Amino acid sequence: MQKQTAGRKQLGDLAPKFAQLNDDVLFGEVWSREQQMCVHDRSLITCAALMAQGLFPQLESHMHLAQQNGVTQTEMVELVTHLAFYCGWPKAWSAFDLVKKVFGTSATSTTKNQD
Repeated sequence: MQKQTAGRKQLGDLAPKFAQLNDDVLFGEVWSREQQMCVHDRSLITCAALMAQGLFPQLESHMHLAQQNGVTQTEMVELVTHLAFYCGWPKAWSAFDLVKKVFGTSATSTTKNQD
């Protein structure tokens, strides 16, 4: 996993300790424990937790990271579909908008109505 610097870039002047903890501890120590759990799986778990809480700006950022960590569109769609029943239907709708945005999926249907 590449070194995280978002904390320092976004909050380094305002909250330097928080930025340091974000970049060095959360991403530097916790996320780097790939012997215990791969970043692919950590990304799926993180996206699930963020969707459950309805934290969509953070979810979008972590979907981008998940994509970089090898999570496929199919896996993300399955995650959102599964969580719809546990976290709520409206959250799933919002999450699918992010899946389309992050993974570049068309918003239109590929099926035709049959009379």
